[in-house]
Amino acid sequence: MPRMLIHSAGQLLTLSGGPQRGRTLGSLGMIEDGAVLIREGRIAAVGSDSELRRAHPDEEGLNAGGRVVMPGFVDAHSHPIWAGDRAAEFEQRLQGKTYLEILEGGGGILSTVKATRAASMEELLAQTRPRLQRMFNHGSTTIEAKTGYGLDFETELRLLQALLQLDSEGPWDLATTYLAAHAIPAEFEDRAGDYTDELCENWLPALKEWWAPNAVDKALPFVDVFCETGAFDLAQSRQILETAKGLGFPVKIHSDEFDNLGGTRMAIELGAVSADHLISTSTDEIAELAASDTVAVALPATPFGLAEAHNMPAKAILDADGLLAVGGDLNPGTAWCENLQLALALACRTLKLTPAQAIAATTINGAAAIQRQNEVGSIEVGKQADLLILDANDYRHLGYRFGINLVHTVIKKGTPHPVAASLHVST
Repeated sequence: MPRMLIHSAGQLLTLSGGPQRGRTLGSLGMIEDGAVLIREGRIAAVGSDSELRRAHPDEEGLNAGGRVVMPGFVDAHSHPIWAGDRAAEFEQRLQGKTYLEILEGGGGILSTVKATRAASMEELLAQTRPRLQRMFNHGSTTIEAKTGYGLDFETELRLLQALLQLDSEGPWDLATTYLAAHAIPAEFEDRAGDYTDELCENWLPALKEWWAPNAVDKALPFVDVFCETGAFDLAQSRQILETAKGLGFPVKIHSDEFDNLGGTRMAIELGAVSADHLISTSTDEIAELAASDTVAVALPATPFGLAEAHNMPAKAILDADGLLAVGGDLNPGTAWCENLQLALALACRTLKLTPAQAIAATTINGAAAIQRQNEVGSIEVGKQADLLILDANDYRHLGYRFGINLVHTVIKKGTPHPVAASLHVST
């Protein structure tokens, strides 16, 4: 396993101390002229450059060259596995059609479902693998990955199988989420209750039985639901999440993206790990969210992709002392973007986060949104050695600059993966 001393970091951002609530968001734990010792793929020591080089003079060195060194990004919300594309739908939106109008006309998620059902395992792997590689090259070392474009038991299971295979291939780590409750499939049109019953009575129990022998030593996947007008109403969403929770699955929710149906309050009540989107969340629900451990996951690339002006009330959530993360929401319909740095830059502009807050929201708080805060998301002794070396000497370039890749090198489990043209290794 890799052993090395990363030294000469102009700014070492440790993000130490655990997930950051409210106005503490943005505590970078910065060490100027810092260094990190890696042994067996884990972080063995963190400190000043002079201190660690003096203590470990013979350790193989990786020279950061005065650049920023920080934790790998943790993308807390993505839909990376599907077949086909929806470029025509993008054009329809530019011509004035809304997301829900397109969905009601058989487009949107349903058009991707048709293409995904027709795709073989090999096709799904071939289309998804380069997306994950681009996410990784842009610094996302741990990625939450949802199913949701099958909407029948066989295809949803095939998507999970593909994600498990891609997770085993790496170099990324995937946190899988079962999102069969993404939309009502065409064969259940006007029968959302029947589809909900089928999912709860048959699919979720069968998934739990299938999981243990097919995902050895892996925690159960998250179960998610799209609680929204045109998808699953509040009662159906509750039925799905209560069933999943009763079977031992950790739960998440897409809520309040377009309309406030009460999904966020319900998610808090059920102890959901995260509630995502939250654009239409009420003031009362923000207060309840802040009093809970449910992470609010902002997805600023999605309103941008939809050319919508409204965004999550992130400042209100922070003022109330809530837990805020920022995810990318990679998906074929509204946010085909594999660069979490762009979501970070949008969070600075549309959510009014500082670069430091946005970095914390895409690292340690992103890890909290997928229950991996004890393993990744910060540079602390004992944690997995997932780090980035930026092609910048000031962390504020993240957010300030956009549309490019500022990652020079990705270090995953202690192994360097050069992204920039050159990598300077010294002893």
